[in-house]
Amino acid sequence: MPEHNPNPPYKRIATEEAWLPQEILELYRAEIRDKAINEPGFQALWGFFAGDNPIAKDHNRRIVDLGEERLADMDRAGIDIAVLSLSSPGVQIFDAATATSLAIRANDELAEGIAKNPDRYVGLAAFSPLDPEGGAKELERGVTKLGLRGGILNSHTLGTYMDDEKYWDVFEAAESLGVPIYLHPNTPSPQMLEPFLSRGLDAAVYGFACETGLHALRLIVSGLFDRFPKLQIVLGHTGEALPFWLYRLDFMHTRLSHSNRYPGVGPLKRKMSEYLRENFYYTSSGVGDPKPVMYVQDVIGADRMMYAMDYPWQYVVEETAFFDAMPVPPETLKAFYEDNARKVFGIS
Repeated sequence: MPEHNPNPPYKRIATEEAWLPQEILELYRAEIRDKAINEPGFQALWGFFAGDNPIAKDHNRRIVDLGEERLADMDRAGIDIAVLSLSSPGVQIFDAATATSLAIRANDELAEGIAKNPDRYVGLAAFSPLDPEGGAKELERGVTKLGLRGGILNSHTLGTYMDDEKYWDVFEAAESLGVPIYLHPNTPSPQMLEPFLSRGLDAAVYGFACETGLHALRLIVSGLFDRFPKLQIVLGHTGEALPFWLYRLDFMHTRLSHSNRYPGVGPLKRKMSEYLRENFYYTSSGVGDPKPVMYVQDVIGADRMMYAMDYPWQYVVEETAFFDAMPVPPETLKAFYEDNARKVFGIS
């Protein structure tokens, strides 16, 4: 097994590391049992991870921990700082009022955990997307009162995407506060799930990327970034494949936006690739191969690519050893591991 550099000239900051309060995990288990909410993607994913199998037990012990086990796992992998966020789907499986209440308690608990190890953890604030005013207030409270460094949006909420202007309060708040929103995957919405689920492709194999990439493109096409040009969104998994589609996105969207074929598609102020280069940051979460990371550094920019492991969903101790040896200039490697994360998440 390769070993990471024990004394590198950079700190390794992992930027998409999942956490879940025990309270929400128990609510997930109740939903798996009672099936009170029509969310088949959730049932498929958490039906396994809320179960009584060895993988689920190991995962759930780690995901609720903010103490010694997580810190020991970070040390083994050579990770200095973790950016913690509420694991998918977070509070977003619940009705708006319940979700807001849960987000407040989760943010308080996360802030308390960070305060015990402030040199190892920073965090992102959860909020209820279907409660626009309350969500914006909770993001502001999380940032200004609790010291959290942005927001976590676990993609669609019960099949609803955030490209509708009535949900934009939270984006306005994020731009005003100068903090990013991490757009994290969810299982495909009920409208798109079945072709993935029937072949076991609904989660990290492929469904996550399709669902979250779709959400990101809906946000761009909606004109969100023309309204809030300084807003920054973070995408994991090397951008859910979108950096590999820049040319085709520009070519086809330009054609469609002038065709009057789709009422929801109009001209934008910039090319789609420009939004993806100027309003998005990217992380390596779940992708332990330097080649796609280097591609994003090349086509998007080395100043927009960050390291993440995706713990505990994907805990690979030797992963940092592969990235330590990535054939890029030293300043690019330092930007990947440390500098970009410090800038994006305001880590001093």
